[in-house]
Amino acid sequence: MLKKNANSLKELMGNLAFGGKMNNIPVSNEKTNPSSLQTDNRKKAIMLIILFGVVSLMGDIIYEGARGVYGPYTKSIGMDIALVGIITGVAEFLGYFVRLITGYLSDKTKGYWVFTIVGYFMLVSVPLLAISKQWQIVSLFIILERVGKAVRSPAKDTILSSATKQIGTGLGFAIHEALDQFGAIIGPLIFSAALYYSSKNSASGPAYSNAFTLMWIPFFLLIITVFAARIKVPHPENLEIQVSTIPEKLTKTFWLYNAFSITTTIGFISFVIIGYYFKDNNLLNDAQIPLLYSVAMGIDGAAALVVGKVYDNLKKRFNNERSGLRTLIVIPVLTSLIPFLAFTKNKVLLILSVLLWGIVMGTHETIMKSSIADLTHIKKRGTAYGIFNTGYGLALLISSSLIGLLYKVNIVYIYILVIVTQIISIIFYFTLVKSTGDRKNYDNRKSKV
Repeated sequence: MLKKNANSLKELMGNLAFGGKMNNIPVSNEKTNPSSLQTDNRKKAIMLIILFGVVSLMGDIIYEGARGVYGPYTKSIGMDIALVGIITGVAEFLGYFVRLITGYLSDKTKGYWVFTIVGYFMLVSVPLLAISKQWQIVSLFIILERVGKAVRSPAKDTILSSATKQIGTGLGFAIHEALDQFGAIIGPLIFSAALYYSSKNSASGPAYSNAFTLMWIPFFLLIITVFAARIKVPHPENLEIQVSTIPEKLTKTFWLYNAFSITTTIGFISFVIIGYYFKDNNLLNDAQIPLLYSVAMGIDGAAALVVGKVYDNLKKRFNNERSGLRTLIVIPVLTSLIPFLAFTKNKVLLILSVLLWGIVMGTHETIMKSSIADLTHIKKRGTAYGIFNTGYGLALLISSSLIGLLYKVNIVYIYILVIVTQIISIIFYFTLVKSTGDRKNYDNRKSKV
């Protein structure tokens, strides 16, 4: 009886905090131990974060592995390079633009789990690449994989953000990112091994269909895990039981944060450009470049854990949920150094540039997602993630296109672009930090002591 009433109280508190309907939940006159309720929520939150980490790990094995061979695979079935560029460009654009729509709809319908599960189901397009070599079908599957990510991302991040509130948004997203990057390392290695084995044992060359067929294994494991997460924690919003002081309307700080993110990302050089430079100048061979990328992914995961913890510590120090934004200064500072280290002939500096690139990526993936959770009300969080991800995606598109063009003209122009964008982003950074008011809170607290 007591356990039943405790669960009822927990659901009631969760719904009140979430702003949803009461749903005829019975109210008991018996008292529930608040510390026991908090402990139970914390356990559920940790379990949900780990389950989602495993889901992302499996997802990255599937799509990061596949994305690494899209180029040679499309060439092997006779697709023209221009057509491949158009298809992948459309896929990437939809992968970010659709998030505006799905983010809004997930908030409107509160169907966060529905969007998450449907989006992950769309990963079936990768193993299905094994059944056809017609360019129209292959193109459709490539586009569906990216659209699936757009369908699930805002809703998944919203669910995850509620769980991270129990242990710290920085640390929660960092744990998720570390597991995610582990999959990003394993995926390409599985494809490499499968293609190497098939080419060694076949006169006709590598059998891509065998590699894609292997992806059924992580796909089924992913689906089982995401359903397990849904069964274990059907109402993740109940984990965020604190009454939010953040207004439902998207604030000035949120828009400043987006301005910072877009400007600093425009000056961030993609690994595709860096790898192209290595190959173009015969600095590393074809086997060394993807190996170095795997190292960068490992650094990404490790950096996420460190930066995530620092993010949470700053929130505690300044007694302000938004004070973790101070860690964002790492991004423009390190981003400014990357081109000067990468576009050289010194192999030590090349490797250092890739390590810095991994740290910046880890900060992007951890702090940028954590910040949205701390800047927005739960009712608008799906929409906020949709807006942020769309802006971030457009910035990546501008960055890759512009830096690619400048590379053909003169690398010096890339240096100028990076420095200018990072200076502008630093201006946005200081305006952003000032808007949080954390310094004032800190000074007031010290004066009381």
